[in-house]
Amino acid sequence: MAGTPTHDFLAKLEKKREEVRGACESMLMEARAQGRDQLNEGELIRYKHALADLRGLGERIAEYRGELERAQLPAHLSRLSHPTQTATSRNTTMHNHADARDLVYRRGDSRQSWCRDLIRLSLNLDSDGESRARLTSHAQQVIDHPAFEEHRDLSRVDGSGGYAVPPAWLMNQYVELARPGRAFANLVQRQPLPGGTDSINIPKVLTGTSTALQTADNTPVADVDLTDTFINAAVRTISGQQGVAIQLLDQSPIAFDDLVFRDLIADYASQLDKQCLSGSGTNGQVLGVRLTPNIGSIAVSTVDIQGVYSAIANAIQTIHTTRFQPPEAVVMHPRRWGWFLALLDNQQRPLFLPDANRPWNAAGILEEVASQQVVGSIQGLPVVTDPNIETNLGAGGDEDPVYVLRASDVVLWESGIRARVLPETKAQNLTVLLQLYGYVAFSAARYPASIVEVAGLTTPTW
Repeated sequence: MAGTPTHDFLAKLEKKREEVRGACESMLMEARAQGRDQLNEGELIRYKHALADLRGLGERIAEYRGELERAQLPAHLSRLSHPTQTATSRNTTMHNHADARDLVYRRGDSRQSWCRDLIRLSLNLDSDGESRARLTSHAQQVIDHPAFEEHRDLSRVDGSGGYAVPPAWLMNQYVELARPGRAFANLVQRQPLPGGTDSINIPKVLTGTSTALQTADNTPVADVDLTDTFINAAVRTISGQQGVAIQLLDQSPIAFDDLVFRDLIADYASQLDKQCLSGSGTNGQVLGVRLTPNIGSIAVSTVDIQGVYSAIANAIQTIHTTRFQPPEAVVMHPRRWGWFLALLDNQQRPLFLPDANRPWNAAGILEEVASQQVVGSIQGLPVVTDPNIETNLGAGGDEDPVYVLRASDVVLWESGIRARVLPETKAQNLTVLLQLYGYVAFSAARYPASIVEVAGLTTPTW
């Protein structure tokens, strides 16, 4: 650029910039008129080129204005205005001033007002399109103009920018409380609970008749009278409830009442299973298997594979001998099944092998890595694990029993589970009571000889 800078040349540059700015706005308006939110590939390339030209013209205008100002000042005034500035600092200062003067909206400039342009545009008073053009240019300047650059040291710490990164609450993945199920209760014979009663009585033959060989013709025939008795199974109630503020039910983004009822049902199943295993028969409890009179009991001689394996074999033959029917399952705590799986022979080979290995000399078979269902077999009987089996029995308080049983001889009567929602009970507090209950009766006394408890199994070592 030779010669003295003139205002005419500056006006030409500013006119050119307005033309480029108008072209940018036209491309955006044309796309919007066609109902498109984005520019196509060709339009986007032209738009980026136009923005680059717009930035170049802005820098050129700012530089030319600086030259005009310096040309209008006498040399000695120019030197005196910044007596200690180096060439670099003078250039930097002039560039910053030029940047500020190049802004569409500047502090203290009453000729251009961002608020006024925004109001004109919103009220459809921008007939010449100038307000829209200035707002468009200002939006672009906010993105890439040096005057709007801002640097701050922020982090994700709350109060230092962290509130801009909110936690994501995955309400549809609410983590429910882990509870044991009802493996033993599902194993026994189940019947619907008869209505209209609080006790179930079942008649039972106590002593039977007798037959014998007749010693000779016309001699007396064996004549032994049958006696009977009955077994009783009291109907018990398992129940639970949860008070919930009505605001929680109304304003929670999830069905919170459904969450509460699912948890109540899960605990109901666990409590029912525990009652079938070890209910005391008093204080509202059913009489569980462990405390049923006359069930069999065999203590292990030693807590090793030989002692436990022999005790289970003894329990099986006991049921065959006294019940005269075969046992159907072996039920144990998961920790006892894990102990079996950890057993090795003298050559460090596992004694309980997966069925896929087709073992020929195994103490037991691992059929499936499962929970609270059939996990394998031992001595031909399916093994069911149940974490509700107590592990604090015996003299040392660390024993867990193993049950060998004919499960079809044990009966569980159940009503349906009933749920209630009671908004009136605590209405003065806007509290809704979510309630769940059901009736059960249980008996292992039909054939106590069908059950043998293997005792003396202390805490296993690994």
